[in-house]
Amino acid sequence: MPDTSAYRPTIIVIDDDESIREAIGDLLDSVDLESRGFATIQDFQSDTRPVHLGCIVLDVRLPGRSGLDFYEQYVRSPGAMPVIFISAHADVSTSVRAMKTGAIEFLTKPVRHQELIEAVQGAIAIDFERRRAQAEVEALKAAFETLTIQERRVARLAVTGQLNKQIAGEVGISEATVKHHRSNVMQKMGARTLIELLRMLDRIPPTDLPTA
Repeated sequence: MPDTSAYRPTIIVIDDDESIREAIGDLLDSVDLESRGFATIQDFQSDTRPVHLGCIVLDVRLPGRSGLDFYEQYVRSPGAMPVIFISAHADVSTSVRAMKTGAIEFLTKPVRHQELIEAVQGAIAIDFERRRAQAEVEALKAAFETLTIQERRVARLAVTGQLNKQIAGEVGISEATVKHHRSNVMQKMGARTLIELLRMLDRIPPTDLPTA
């Protein structure tokens, strides 16, 4: 598990049984993990407090909207946290459906303490890596936005392997200017090689790459 000492993981527990919410909360507290309990999906969605790192422990069967129906939509949303399902009425089709959608684990009630703790720790590690990668992409986007229009054109052409002379002819500038732009691009993006620059640009979704 990565070092999360700079963060305070928060575990969201959604279960309509108050005794189960309290028991899981006490268990998580015993390993120094903060938790927030909710009886319904609606209660969770109404909570405006941010979660900077964590996961969701979610009961499959809930009053109103079921946990599984909620998860299938939630998992596609930006910033979705990993989910661990718990259920007293587990069946093969439900567990398979949950795992195929991307759930981290599917545990049956009464949940074994060690199994839940290990699942939560694994989910926190996954969320940490997701958030770290997302932060890196945001930093790359911010760096790319500091490039001028010509620097962006030169960067895109340079990573295709074109020579300075070829780039100069396509962009309509001198070779000396191309060299200057390439130097600026590498410095602003923090890239040491063209391969590294290519990998940086590949990590930015095309829809997020500003063109002007």
